[in-house]
Amino acid sequence: MAGLSLNACGITFWATVFLVASTGATPVDSSSSTSRCKVYPGDAAWPSDDAWAKLNKATDNRLLIKPEPQASVCYNGPLYDAAKCAELTTDWGRSYTHFDDPIEMMSPVAQGMTCLPPDVFNSHNCTRGGFPMYVINATEPKHVQLGVDFARETGVRLIIKNTGHDFLGKSGGKDSLSIWTHHFKSIDYIEKFEDEKLGYSGPAFKAGVGVQAFEIYKAAHDKGRAVVGGEGETVGIFGGYIQGGGHSPLSSLYGTGADQVLSFDVVTADGKFVVANSTSNPDLFWAMRGGGGSTFGVATAVTVKAHPDMPTTASRFGFTSEKIGNETFWAGVRTYVDYFIPNADAGTYAYFLLLPNITTGIFSFKMSPFFAPNKTLEQTTTLLQPWFTRLNDLGITFDPNITHFDSYYDAWKSSFPLEVVEKINATTGSRMFPRANFETEAKRDELLNNLRKSSENNRVQVHFNIKAVDPSNADNAVNPAWRPNILFAQQAVRWPVNATSAEILKIRQDFQTGDMQRWRDSSPGAGSYLAEADRLEPNFGQAFFGTNYPRLLELKTKWDPEDVFFVTTGVGSERWKVESVDGLPNENGKLCRVTT
Repeated sequence: MAGLSLNACGITFWATVFLVASTGATPVDSSSSTSRCKVYPGDAAWPSDDAWAKLNKATDNRLLIKPEPQASVCYNGPLYDAAKCAELTTDWGRSYTHFDDPIEMMSPVAQGMTCLPPDVFNSHNCTRGGFPMYVINATEPKHVQLGVDFARETGVRLIIKNTGHDFLGKSGGKDSLSIWTHHFKSIDYIEKFEDEKLGYSGPAFKAGVGVQAFEIYKAAHDKGRAVVGGEGETVGIFGGYIQGGGHSPLSSLYGTGADQVLSFDVVTADGKFVVANSTSNPDLFWAMRGGGGSTFGVATAVTVKAHPDMPTTASRFGFTSEKIGNETFWAGVRTYVDYFIPNADAGTYAYFLLLPNITTGIFSFKMSPFFAPNKTLEQTTTLLQPWFTRLNDLGITFDPNITHFDSYYDAWKSSFPLEVVEKINATTGSRMFPRANFETEAKRDELLNNLRKSSENNRVQVHFNIKAVDPSNADNAVNPAWRPNILFAQQAVRWPVNATSAEILKIRQDFQTGDMQRWRDSSPGAGSYLAEADRLEPNFGQAFFGTNYPRLLELKTKWDPEDVFFVTTGVGSERWKVESVDGLPNENGKLCRVTT
């Protein structure tokens, strides 16, 4: 399929001659310094209704025009429906409420907070904010090609959306054209995939980019296999997750999600539909395995390694400081830190939370879960027992609830909580703490003090004791900070629901210069995970891509010289800025070139 392109059938010609002609404007060169911003409604170059109608016809009538935010049913107007609003409000925090919607983003803070159910957050009216104006509900590569060509030739901002999972709001953009890839749902099992250059010979799955974790895990289970993907059940595994690296409950055994990729089907910025693998477009293949989604092209299908299914053991438990006091509580957490390296080296994945309650002064530890793929009940108990003994010696009581499952799928389905989304007054920063942070008692003490200080500053923390093995010395764009990682740590900053824009920005900036800077200072040269991070992360090129960033910038220029694709904190995004209407880091504003 290498080199396969519908351009030969005249798509680019159709876009330039018919679409642009119907606008009455000259084709926009989005790389030109004279075009400071992308094209927006009201601009002379904004495509006419006739142009959009032609795009709709060419995409088999799959163009959605001004899709309404779901919460429109809660506000006065033709869509008002009190019963639907009440139902929506009840389920607003569940990812299942949002992933099958053409425009909804699971981060309202990144969207601009312009249309939420009033009982969740009263925006007083419902406006589109950071949502797109047009959406192509793509089901074939040609639909993607047409959207890319249209955006490139007209200068309209283009965004790519799958499920809307992203802390930073990369699937949104005010008054943009969105290509919605959620319905690329094919799953094909390949009994034996061979790539001599990659050194792989074995089973694989080729899946459309709209396939989600709960779908691919079930399909793999049915074949007696397991696939590396995230713990969140509704995440689109083959979209931004896998292109950004992607940590997994199987990473300590097999590496990141991007390490599993054998091939991409992708539409590039010039509208061509190509294959990127070890021998066809290998530089694009390198970049898309870890260099970030919606940056070098639009993937429509991905082929990944399939691993043998395996028995798995999981443990879920918790304890609090309520009866034992804060000093004993933190002593218990400190004992756990001693086992981060051996647990990760044993191939396990621990997902745990540190939850502060500043009102009561009580701190909570929640293991949700300790996940041990390919380990028996006895092996897992033996691994955990030294830590459990020390907790018991401290007088900390808990029920380890160690449970064995016959398959990875059953363990995953039973052990991980459903994602909580739509947080209205919080954002999350993250840091990868490498092995060096745990090799001495002094460094482990320092790590514990950092975590404790963040909890005392009212930061909810989510942690993953995990390493990302480097399978066969994979040569890809995965952030090199993943390789020595032992603890991937997140902490969230919150602000009053009724805070002003200026107050929110100040709180977020102080968070970066305070708690997040402490974490950075204690892990020099490490990094952050681009999909679970803060838009205000300083020096994002180094943090999210490490030493790969210079090469990724070169490949961005090669494969997308006109910056057809943009996502905040993505490769090359420093050339652009969303000029939000409230001055906050969100998608509610025009995307314009940064001027010096």
